[in-house]
This record gives sequence, structure tokens and C-alpha cells, in this order.
Amino acid sequence: MPKDERINFLLSPIPNSQSPIPNISMTEKQTWSQRFESALHPAIASFNASISFDIELIEYDLTGSQAHAQMLAQTGIISPAEGEELVAGLEQIRQEYRQGQFQPGIDAEDVHFAVERRLTEIVGDVGKKLHTARSRNDQVGTDTRLYLREQIQQIKQLLREFQGVLLDIAQQNVETLIPGYTHLQRAQPLSLAHHLLAYFQMAQRDWERLGDVARRVNISPLGCGALAGTTFPIDRHYTAKLLHFDDIYANSLDGVSDRDFAVEFLCAASLIMVHLSRLSEEIILWSSEEFRFVTLKDSCATGSSIMPQKKNPDVPELVRGKTGRVFGHLQAMLVIMKGLPLAYNKDLQEDKEGLFDSVKTVQACLEAMTILLREGLEFRTHRLNEAVTEDFSNATDVADYLAARGVPFREAYNLVGKVVKTSIAAGKLLKDLTLEEWQQLHPAFQEDIYTAISPKTVVAARNSYGGTGFEQVNKAILAARIQISE
Repeated sequence: MPKDERINFLLSPIPNSQSPIPNISMTEKQTWSQRFESALHPAIASFNASISFDIELIEYDLTGSQAHAQMLAQTGIISPAEGEELVAGLEQIRQEYRQGQFQPGIDAEDVHFAVERRLTEIVGDVGKKLHTARSRNDQVGTDTRLYLREQIQQIKQLLREFQGVLLDIAQQNVETLIPGYTHLQRAQPLSLAHHLLAYFQMAQRDWERLGDVARRVNISPLGCGALAGTTFPIDRHYTAKLLHFDDIYANSLDGVSDRDFAVEFLCAASLIMVHLSRLSEEIILWSSEEFRFVTLKDSCATGSSIMPQKKNPDVPELVRGKTGRVFGHLQAMLVIMKGLPLAYNKDLQEDKEGLFDSVKTVQACLEAMTILLREGLEFRTHRLNEAVTEDFSNATDVADYLAARGVPFREAYNLVGKVVKTSIAAGKLLKDLTLEEWQQLHPAFQEDIYTAISPKTVVAARNSYGGTGFEQVNKAILAARIQISE
């Protein structure tokens, strides 16, 4: 999907395959088989056709067809001159499509037939030789893999851009503090950078996971035929090499019916959306009046039609909402596949719309969230640093203070629980207790308890590997920079 279209896609509905049935002549007979004596009923023709959405595959279909034509010529199934003529004709269709001159309608049934019919118009009867030793079953499998292979690379690049923005913000906020939560209750203070680096790591797993999926996407089914291979002396390795596939399917039945790669991609896409949705939820909370941790900038927020004071976090809300859209496509794909006998079944036509929509949704959401982080929000550092002084999130550090002075941790834990309880009753925080009150709790407390429980000391002290201590966070940022540069 072109970069400048992704944000507009955020506001677009799922393409409706149940569009009004066009006026198709019932007397028009499909040319793909003389087995039939009459044309399809126009309603059935519309119901059966996939051209409205599989036109998305046209460039990949043309590329795959050119490789197939080259292979036919290389193996002597057609002449070299015929191969060159087919390749040139297919390239002409590519240019016509890019210039808006080739726009097949519902009568074409699908993108494969549309291309073959136009090719025959351009080069004559030699165009009818293109489909030698090939079925639409292995053809569509090849097209879909070529498409998804390219889209995965685009998504991986968008993930890198997203990670880069997270790192930039983290580097600026190593010593900015933010309350850390468990069960959505104040737990321990954190470096804001450490918090953001958690999302960096999620995105890194997404990036790596897509790489794993790409390896299984990049296997060629071309040459598997309808289900059983072909009697022609084809060279499947040759077409795989031309199309930059890493391998070929070892079983023709599996090659034409496998959609594991699509399910795996949708799983990976769903996890990307889970991670974006979690960050979205936090941004929505942080921008509320109750939290006031971030301010939304006008470039990435909207207002209310009736309440003039409001500024709405539309981007994270849309990302959070569109997550369910991708989940739904994953579930649909699993249901499509669960009961299919070998090999190809028409049910597999239903794999494309959800796959295409998921690709576009993930791309649009990644780009929108990257823009939001880079340009659309500002962390209110004063408010954040103030927030970590308003609670008892330093209570664990009091217990650690005693444990470091020889008090068994469980005993220290119970002592601190008691002082928290009495402090709440007195309307005090731990920092408000006098030294005398501390020493009444336990004689091990000294004047340095106030430094030990100050938020910055609390955060800095957590210097274990992977922890929120400033030293560790700086190391993590450096390691992350190296990781994405590689």
C-alpha cells in the first residue's frame, strides 16, 4: 500500500463484496470450458467472481506469468520467440494497468482470466499458450505468496520506523519518571524510557516473527498444477529462481491447498495489533484529565461536535478498535481452513479479502501510531515527576532498606505493611514520617531513609539487568540502536 494512502485507510470500511449485482448478459458464455452449454446466471456470475478484490494481485500475477512463460521457453515447451512475445505482452498489460487503461470488469471473473484474455488480444493465439502446464490453483497460490512477501517487508520497515521513534523519545526521557502499575494500581516508579522500551521489545518480537513467517511464505507452488502436477517437462526450480523463492513445495496437493502461511501471517499481524492496542490504551488513559500524563497536539486529535472543550484521542482509539478487525480475519481464515478436504476448494477464494485488509490495516495503524508518537503528543514531565511522589510505590524500597541491614525480608515486609496502614489512616505519605516515627517502627532506620525512598533513588537503585535503573536503561537504548541498525 502506498505510504500516502495508509492514513486515509484508517477511516475506510472493509470492502463490501456484496455490492449490487451488475447487469451481465445471461447469454455471454465463459470461454474457460466447452463443457458448459450456457452462461452463468448473472447473479451467480457476480457471486462467483473475485475480480473486484483479486485485482490487488495483478502485478504479482503478471510477474509470475512472465516467469512461467520464460520457463516454458527454456524447457522447449514453447519456442523462445513465443516466450519473448508472451513476456512482452504481459509487460504491456502492466503498463496499461499502471496508466489506468486496463480495468477489467466483472465479466473477467478473476484477475488471472482477465490477464490471459487481454494478453490474447495483444499477441494473438500465442497468448493461449501461457496457461500450458499451469492451473489457476497453483497460479493464485504463487500470486498470493509474491504479494505477501512484499507486504511483509513493508511492514517490517514500518516496525523499524516505529521502534526508532520509541527510542528517540526514550533517549530524551531516561530520568523522567512515571508511575508503574500492576492490576492498574500504583506499584513502583519507573523510568519513562524503560516503559517505552517495553514496547520496543514487543515490536522487535513482531519484526522477528514476520521474518519467520516470510521464510514459509517464500516457497513456490508454481508447477503443482491443479493438484497432481503436470505431464509437461517443466522446471519448477527455474521458475522459483526467477521469482526469488527459497524453495518449492515437495507435494503438489499440499502446494495448491496450503494456506498455513496466510494463517501465520494473520497471527503475526494480530500480535502487532495487540501491542499497538495496548500502547493505544495507555495513551488514551494518559491523555485523560484523571492522569494528565500527556498532552495531545492538534495535528493528531479531533474535537467534539457539541462539547467545545474536548480534545479526543482518535488515533489510538481507532487503532484499538481496528485490532478486532484483524482478529476477525484470523478467525475467519481458521474457520475456512478447518474442514477443507484436499486439494483446492472454492472456499479458498475467501482467503484474500481478509488478508488484504489485514495488511492494509496493520500498515496504516503502524504509520499512524508512529506519527502520533513523533508529532502528536507531548509528555508532561513535571506532572509525571510529581505523580510518583503521590503514593506508596516506594514501600518495597523501605522493606529492601531493612533487608539490607539484616532484617529478614518477610519481617521487613510485614513491618512496612503496618506503617503504610497507619500512614493512610493519618493522611500521610512515607516521605512525611519523622525520623522518630521511623525508628519507632524499627531502630535500623537512619536519616538516609529519606534519600533511599526518594523516587529517583528508588528508580536508579533497580540496576539489575533489564531493570529500570538509569544505567541499565541507557545500556538498553544503546543495544536497541545497534539492533535496529543491523
